[in-house]
Amino acid sequence: MQTLRLVPVVSLASVADGLRLAEVLLEAGLPVMEITYRTPCAAEALDAISSRFSELLLIAGTVLTPAQVDSAVAAGAQAIVSPGFTPQLASYCRSREIDLFPGVCTPSEVQMAAEAGLNILKFFPAEQAGGLKMLMMFRALYQDIRFMPTGGINPDNLLDYLKLDNIICCGGTWLCPEQLMVEDRWDEIAARLSEARNLIESAA
Repeated sequence: MQTLRLVPVVSLASVADGLRLAEVLLEAGLPVMEITYRTPCAAEALDAISSRFSELLLIAGTVLTPAQVDSAVAAGAQAIVSPGFTPQLASYCRSREIDLFPGVCTPSEVQMAAEAGLNILKFFPAEQAGGLKMLMMFRALYQDIRFMPTGGINPDNLLDYLKLDNIICCGGTWLCPEQLMVEDRWDEIAARLSEARNLIESAA
């Protein structure tokens, strides 16, 4: 994640869309995908993609319960992302020996996550929760914590986020919208991925 700097966050309407997206991501040189548990086929898609594309880093997103953790792990997820932090979910992921990146947006949540032994956190929803200014404040307060901001990240502000030294990567929901996949607009998705990769490489 630190090397790639960008994680596409996707909601899949079908397993077929997930398999096609996996191919597009590999072609674009961005071998990572966060599949959110917002659609009924999330676990099935995770399982199918992990079976066929072992070179992809697969993350289960919008995970809320231990049952979903079990489902994601069984399907081949290599990490878990949740929109918020709870000690119970953190403890359960630790018992399953799978990495958890919980969502935080306040100092109290950051400190609770740190007390649970977590030092890479999802900052969500990034833009609505104070964006760059909040992350700069977190950098001054929590020097051992790093963040993956998600929510409102786009080509216009991506590099501003990635310039901060407490950012490990950004989550991008604009890269592969569900509607574009449903409409078979794969060329547009490929163009968005290419634009993002070029932006990151230009700043390297």
